[in-house]
Amino acid sequence: MNNHSVLRVVSKFMIPYILLFALYVQFHGDFGPGGGFQAGVIFAAAFILYGLIYGIENARKVLPATATRILLALGVILYAGVGFAGIYFGGNYLDYNVLAATATGGQHLGIFLVEFGVGTTVAATMVTIFFVFSGQDF
Repeated sequence: MNNHSVLRVVSKFMIPYILLFALYVQFHGDFGPGGGFQAGVIFAAAFILYGLIYGIENARKVLPATATRILLALGVILYAGVGFAGIYFGGNYLDYNVLAATATGGQHLGIFLVEFGVGTTVAATMVTIFFVFSGQDF
């Protein structure tokens, strides 16, 4: 086990920064390159790195199968819910303009929520695929 002590120390140092970068990509997606898909993949990469270095069993303790299932569903529900909220408030499906008092505020809120839903779903999907390929049950 001690043969990989350098990898363990470096990964323990890097994983929080990987997660922080994923959040930066997520929240900066409105204004520049990035967004939900990229942030979701980066976020999942941190958990996959953790699983590769510390073992699948330890990674499953950090992120159990129930959590990934819930996150998969919540991301899709958030995305679809924003679309139906547009219809409810008198617009079209995924019409963000009606979500806030001003059209610009609605655009920012709608894009943020949709991208957050995409990021959540992508991260949970990538982690689930990793665990399934590693031989863990879904």
